[in-house]
Amino acid sequence: MSLGLTGVGVRYGDVEAVSEVDLEIADGEVVALLGPSGCGKSTLLRAVAGLERPSAGAVAWDGVDLAATPVHKRGFGLVFQDGQLFPHRDVAGNVAFGPRMRGEDRDTRHKRVAELLDLVGLSGYARRKVTELSGGEQQRVALARALAPRPRLLLLDEPLSALDRALREQLAVDLARLLRDTGATALVVTHDHDEAFTLADRVAVMRAGRIRQVGPPTEVWKHPADVDTARFLGCGKVLDADRARVLVGVASRVGLRATALRVDPTGPHEAEVLERVHRRDHVRLLVRLAGEGVAGEEFEAVAPVAGPPGPGDRVRLAVDQDGVAVIG
Repeated sequence: MSLGLTGVGVRYGDVEAVSEVDLEIADGEVVALLGPSGCGKSTLLRAVAGLERPSAGAVAWDGVDLAATPVHKRGFGLVFQDGQLFPHRDVAGNVAFGPRMRGEDRDTRHKRVAELLDLVGLSGYARRKVTELSGGEQQRVALARALAPRPRLLLLDEPLSALDRALREQLAVDLARLLRDTGATALVVTHDHDEAFTLADRVAVMRAGRIRQVGPPTEVWKHPADVDTARFLGCGKVLDADRARVLVGVASRVGLRATALRVDPTGPHEAEVLERVHRRDHVRLLVRLAGEGVAGEEFEAVAPVAGPPGPGDRVRLAVDQDGVAVIG
């Protein structure tokens, strides 16, 4: 079983929100649709769900066009940013809703609810009111509810973005495990590349209504298709081939993330520290390099939290290739 998008476009009057999107999702595969706000990724997900009518192209399941298939008959599960739980139902009532609509008997529904609550880490919560749950707990219930009728495709639209950073990171790990354990086929919309790379088997980078690159997370991270994609993925500095050869030893255009240069007493590059900002697990520096080919240029670098250099200090820097992306 698979989802296939062919030349999909969505227009709102004269505005083309989505244009010429081709994408396939195989059975059991998780694909993250990654891009900045306003790029059209949620509109594309809504077109897959049947909530928006494509102005061009086709959305198909196993080669069958879904244009005439209404939302409730597509067999897709949906999870939105706010969960959209039923406030008048308890946790069990929310999770059991889909199976009940499918006509499953009471014992089967009860078993399915218990199984899913255990899977999302909410055993013992069946009779809780959903209005009494934390934001993270509510999203776990929303996931369980979406999975309860055994959808053939799970659609998640920014499912973790309303949560604080620490909780979002933990739930991303939990959601990745949940998708693996259930063997779900899923399309996840997100603007957070950490979240996308945690969840997905493949990442589709979207910009200005079009998909610009599709590939495994490591490939997209290390080899962004173009400069705009590299910048979106955290490459604050782009070097041409000549400067890249001097600084990082790569004879190609590259993007440098903040972690590409790190303080190292034995490093080959000398620099002056201009600014210092403390992060949770490292110190971010702005430095001005010395040396042929890059003299006077400003770069980001990282230093340990313990005893970091300050403005005016001179430091030596080494290259961390994990922070270097080869563009194109």
